[in-house]
Amino acid sequence: MTEPDLNLLIALNVLLAEGSVAGAARRLDLSASAMSRTLSRLRGVTGDPLLVRAGRNMVLTPYAEEIRERTQRAVFEARAVLRPSSSELNLSTLERTFTLRTNDGFVEVFGASLIAAAAAVAPLVCLRFAPKPEKTSRHLREGLVDLEIGVLGEMGPEIRLQALFRDRFIGVVRKDHPFLAEHGVNTAQYASLSHVVASRRGQIRGPVDEALAELGLERKITAVVPGFSAALAVAQATDLVALVPASFFTRIDGSWATNALCAFELPVKTKPITVSQMWHPRSEVDPAHRWLRKLVLSTCQQQVPELIRIA
Repeated sequence: MTEPDLNLLIALNVLLAEGSVAGAARRLDLSASAMSRTLSRLRGVTGDPLLVRAGRNMVLTPYAEEIRERTQRAVFEARAVLRPSSSELNLSTLERTFTLRTNDGFVEVFGASLIAAAAAVAPLVCLRFAPKPEKTSRHLREGLVDLEIGVLGEMGPEIRLQALFRDRFIGVVRKDHPFLAEHGVNTAQYASLSHVVASRRGQIRGPVDEALAELGLERKITAVVPGFSAALAVAQATDLVALVPASFFTRIDGSWATNALCAFELPVKTKPITVSQMWHPRSEVDPAHRWLRKLVLSTCQQQVPELIRIA
């Protein structure tokens, strides 16, 4: 009896996770034609089409859906078996790429420090920051990322969680803004100003608006931009008020005052933002993954000590 080519298992896992030949090709660093040939081989081995055309997209067959989790578990188990059995972790020779799924704000605040801290002890390690357009546990469950960093969403009961720090929103205006020169920062005056909002998904309203609504007030949203850097750039060049996390603003020079911008506490109360790192249970006892988690925690604590309220 001919033994199956176990290399096909890795390709099958990626194909089922991506649901796309093109997506699987990108992840495996193959050409689209090579990935198509691999799919043909997999169809021959399994006796099932696996991926079929549905309009302009490809969808998994019922059989592919049925074996998706089994395939994923098999690949993870195989990788665990082939890792060195020693619990000793030699960071100087560790050669591994860790994928962290987070938003641009986290990368801008902590990215450089985290990369430098990793390189200092593990020079062969690569940190890959992946975009986070939405909250989902899929990337952790399917092994697409090592860590998910951000505010806890619907991640599922099996996902492990560690709080990194608590943040809060602050208001930011240009330093010579007439609001600061002529008025106190009270609720009515804050609501009367024009605002720029940062939202990856283009959402206009948020917790501040809910707090203002309870007081019978509503602020005027003049602009919506995709990120906090863009919001600060707009605030610096206009009379608009930006709303950003305190940790993001302190990145500028470690204080709330620069040559161009000035921050102030909001006149309304909003819930604190708890930023956490999340991972799948399969990585719980992996020594390299444990090192990564400790590195992320210590970097965050060192970067914004005034925001840390978590032991």
